[in-house]
This record gives sequence, structure tokens and C-alpha cells, in this order.
Amino acid sequence: MIEVKICLLCFDISNNSLGRTALLASALATRHEVEIIGTSRNGNIWYPMRNIEIPIRIYPWSRYPAFFSTIRKMVREMDADIFIACKLRPTSFGIALLKKWFAGKPVMVDIDDWEAGFYYHSGFWGRVGRFLNFSNPNGLPWTWLMERLVGFADSILVSNRFLQNRFTGCLIPHCRDTAALNPDKFDALEIKKSLGLEKNRVIMFLGTPRAHKGVDDLIQAVDSLDYPDIRLVFIGAESSFDPQRNKSFSNQNRVVVLPKIPFDELPKHLSAADILVVPQRDTTDTQGQIPAKLFDAMAMAIPVVATHVSDIPEVLGGNGYLVEPGTPEELARTLKYVLDHPEEAKEKGLQARQRCVEFYDIKVMETKLQSLIEELTASP
Repeated sequence: MIEVKICLLCFDISNNSLGRTALLASALATRHEVEIIGTSRNGNIWYPMRNIEIPIRIYPWSRYPAFFSTIRKMVREMDADIFIACKLRPTSFGIALLKKWFAGKPVMVDIDDWEAGFYYHSGFWGRVGRFLNFSNPNGLPWTWLMERLVGFADSILVSNRFLQNRFTGCLIPHCRDTAALNPDKFDALEIKKSLGLEKNRVIMFLGTPRAHKGVDDLIQAVDSLDYPDIRLVFIGAESSFDPQRNKSFSNQNRVVVLPKIPFDELPKHLSAADILVVPQRDTTDTQGQIPAKLFDAMAMAIPVVATHVSDIPEVLGGNGYLVEPGTPEELARTLKYVLDHPEEAKEKGLQARQRCVEFYDIKVMETKLQSLIEELTASP
């Protein structure tokens, strides 16, 4: 096996796009020299990944025309045998293509979201306004252009079948280190006690709460449940998030928002969950993505309640509970069923973990990535 130097470009190191980039980097670092570079909108590293051991180099983000100087600096300083652009964004894929054209180095592109889909949900006039936003390096016109240039990549990776149908490429779903995310390592009762959730059953939402992720459907569903011991716990929310903004929410004391945590503390906090909910709505934001939190829950053997969106049913493989998106009433009925059948839910969680170990462990990702790397290095 030949060790090569690999540079991964993250389109914004300050947000959750670093999660997939760091996952790929960790899988590659077992065999190769790896570095992550990219722009940072706020100048920092995304909080959950601040303890990552992979080297990270940050470049300043700004609007055009000032950003042209950053592009020149990045292209000049980037040094690797292979470049992996994470996301079809100008500040990752666009800059990687420039390096390829100037230096002749191969470029892989990893597509884990339908980036243009994030803009298309805003309606006709919203799209027009966004398409005229030429000063933003990652605005809609430049993101749209990246989709048209995807054929210039030497290799394409995708995280779900929607993206594979749209862009072709090798399907590599999100994966997790199931040795680290192992429920046997944690005492759920003691952790609940340390979090002030003793004697509570915890329904957990993990990640940034946004409308397309169905957070309002979840709040409405939990509000309708008549169980005094349940708590709806949010992990990963911004400090500005207010789950009680809906004044009709009658059980204000049921909601707990925990502070942001580093990624290496995630398994401990996840072990406090009795149910993890992934209530994705069916929108252009969600059709081209597969939530990473799904794999976290599976690895930790936590019963999952999710929606029929994207590859979620396939990933769970029958080892979870599925509802139609945008139906808080059905979500409430399903949560009630899971709470009333804890032994069945526990068994489904254990089966989901076994499925995660078999198909979605990080070693599976390592093998697939190594095969692609060998193909690139073998090509003239």
C-alpha cells in the first residue's frame, strides 16, 4: 500500500459541514497523511469538532471581490497528491478544480447534500433574489454552476441514493465508529442523573433545530402526550433557539435545551435518550440528505422514530419506527406506542446497532475510500 498526501477542502469550517469532512478525514488518516483546509465564516472551527486531531488550516471568508485574494492564496498554498472537495460548493469544489487545472492534481468530490435544494425551497421570487446574489462566494448562482461542473471531478462520492441518481458516483453513507459509540460503555441511569433527568424518560432531538427538520412537528407531538415523566431534550441547538416560542405549547417544563458539547462527549449524552427522533419534513432541503444523527442513534442502540424521507427507511432496515413527514398527530401516536412498549423498542434498538456495525461502521467507509484512492493513484 502506498501512502499518499490527501487534502480535504471543507466549504465552511465553522459550521456542521465539517462533520462529514472530519469523518472522511478520520477514515483516511489510518493509511494516509491527511489535512483539512477551508474557509471559516466566523473564523473558528465548528464547536463539536474543536478537539479533532486531524490538522486543520483556516482561511478567511469574505464577499467578492475581496474573496479573490483568498482564492489565490489557497490555490497557491494547497499541497497534496489528491484533493477531496467536500460538497458541491465554490469554496470547496470550485477551488479544488482550480488546483486541478493549474497543477494537474486529481480531485474527488464528496456530495452529501443537494446544495441547490437549500435555496429552492424559497419559492419563485425567493429563487430569483438568491440567484442574483453574486457577491456571496457560495451563493446560488455559483452553487448552481458547481453542479454543471461535477463532470470535471476524477471521482464522485455521494451519501444517499437521491444524490447518486442525480450525480452518479460511489455511494458512501455516513458511518460511525461503533467501538466508540457503544452503549455498553455507559451507565444511562447515572448519566441521566448527572444531567438532571433522573426518573425521566427522554425523547431526544440531536442537531441544529430547523423547520425542515420537523422540529415544530416534534414539539407539537410531545405537547399532546399525557405522560408527566417525559422530557424533550435538545442537544446541539444554538443559544438563540427558543423551543417555547410557540405560546400554545402547554408543557413548558417538559423541554430541556442542553449546552453545545464536543463530539467526543456525544456518546455519553446520547446514552441518556430513551428515544431519538428524526422528524425530517419532505422538502428540497431534506430530499437530498441523510441525517448523520440517525447513525449516532443506531450505533448507541437507541430506538429511532423517523420519517419516510430520503434513505431513512433503507438505512434503518425495519429496525425503527417510521411515520409520514409533516404529521405531528401520527408522530405523537408512534411516540406513545414506543413509550408503552419499552421491551420491543429496546430490541429494535439492539437490532439497529447490529445493522450499523455491519453496514455503517467507519471500517466500511475506510475500505471503500481506499479502493477509490487506489484507482486514482493507479491512473496515469
